[in-house]
Amino acid sequence: MLLGTNLGDKKNNLEIAKNLINKEVGNIKKESNILENKAEGFTTDHLFLNQKIEINTSYSPFEVLKKIKNIEQKMGRIYFKPKENESYVDRLIDIDILFYNKVLVNCNYLKIPHPQNYSRDFIKSLYFYKILTINSLVL
Repeated sequence: MLLGTNLGDKKNNLEIAKNLINKEVGNIKKESNILENKAEGFTTDHLFLNQKIEINTSYSPFEVLKKIKNIEQKMGRIYFKPKENESYVDRLIDIDILFYNKVLVNCNYLKIPHPQNYSRDFIKSLYFYKILTINSLVL
């Protein structure tokens, strides 16, 4: 999944979204770095914070979509019509499904893999990291 926010307390928006996803959609397995970047597809003075997460879920892609749209609404996202010749608007939170295992979905309201996975440069700059712990070290 891809999380994005460019309004309000952006770091807190990411944390709230992750907590709600963890409770309502599935356990977060991995988190990427957080990247600050300019908007793509519209003009704004507000920079974005973006982060990828990987989750374990028992829900279908369509159920996941419904749950993440509910989370966006619960957090206060309001859908505005974009300006003329623009595709997007500022947002408190945006949650996209990038991949779902090896499942392919192509319908009006859900496309997996996400169609902009490879065209958005910032997505390529988000990488998953693993925290290694050392239980004991004997010298």
